[in-house]
Amino acid sequence: MKLAGLCDRDTAAGLRLAGVKELFIPEKNELLLWNKIKERDDIGILFITEEIVRTLDNHLKDYRLINNIPIIIEIPDKKGRKKDHIDFVTHLIKKAVGIEVDKEKIK
Repeated sequence: MKLAGLCDRDTAAGLRLAGVKELFIPEKNELLLWNKIKERDDIGILFITEEIVRTLDNHLKDYRLINNIPIIIEIPDKKGRKKDHIDFVTHLIKKAVGIEVDKEKIK
């Protein structure tokens, strides 16, 4: 299984340095690239920037409910983490356990 990234050019440069070889950089065609990626069976983990997650919101939610692979990891872009963004894993933990995980409160 391969690692892949669906992200902007700057984030792709960082992922490339980390060893991710399969990188998809959308030029206003996020949905087209997402449809190509989800058809592949060789990608095990997919890193997606929060901005692209916001664009593909409903498509990703539907996909995650049915499929386990690729594992989708939401990452911030060069501007940093979005204040109002709640990633899917945090949402699942809150739903399952009933408490919100917030690393800023842990000291």
